[in-house]
Amino acid sequence: MTLRFNLLGPFEIVNDEGKCCTPHTPKVCQVLALVLTRPNEMVSVESFIQELWGEEPPRSALTTLQTYVYHARKLFAESGMEAPGEPRLVTRAPGYMIRVEDHELDVLVFEQMVRQGRRSLQEEEEAEVAAKLLREALGMWRGPTLANIAVGPVLSAQITYLSEIRIRAAELSIEAEKRLGRHRELVPELRSLVREYPYNEWFHGQLMDVLSLSGRRAEALQAYQDLRGILADELGMEPSPEIQQLQRRVLGSPLSSRSSHRAYV
Repeated sequence: MTLRFNLLGPFEIVNDEGKCCTPHTPKVCQVLALVLTRPNEMVSVESFIQELWGEEPPRSALTTLQTYVYHARKLFAESGMEAPGEPRLVTRAPGYMIRVEDHELDVLVFEQMVRQGRRSLQEEEEAEVAAKLLREALGMWRGPTLANIAVGPVLSAQITYLSEIRIRAAELSIEAEKRLGRHRELVPELRSLVREYPYNEWFHGQLMDVLSLSGRRAEALQAYQDLRGILADELGMEPSPEIQQLQRRVLGSPLSSRSSHRAYV
């Protein structure tokens, strides 16, 4: 049976009939989420213990971990989520490993699509292909990573990693759309991104740029003032020299897509 293991949002396991097979026990979900961050690789017992209990594990930590693994294996076996003689969750000293195909784990699919989108963007005639791939990749996110389970220090680091990849995918998507001249269409998305990532100057700069290229220079200048206020109030900083240069260009004359691309890529 083909499964889909989803980490880009609430943790879930879905079979090929669309039925949710996610365990009901939060700690079992946490164990599976951790091993899925390193598919087809051994995850050490120490990593599981650190994730589940931090720096002060109980004496029963190993036995309790083995119980969680047992329940995960039982779920896979009883739900028909593995082929006979081919267990999903296996022991690999000094830890455990989960067997998954690339297409079964949303993180792997997402990363592959982002890589393909980046390669397409490097080709002069492939901006349309890049834009489509990157939009599909970003559309895989269903909300905050692992939003429905408690996470410890190991999974927290993985969540940060995935968040960075998501930001990079958004940046590449914006670059592709700009190459296609879709400046007006990008305004709502960039307004949302600067709200979500208020300290990301690149997103603010892109918002200024597309507003200017859309003939909305006053709004572009206001976007600069909004960024300047955020940085001054929260961090006691001024916008970067690149953003200040963009503000001067907006004041002087509309930017061309080519000059903006050189300044911000």
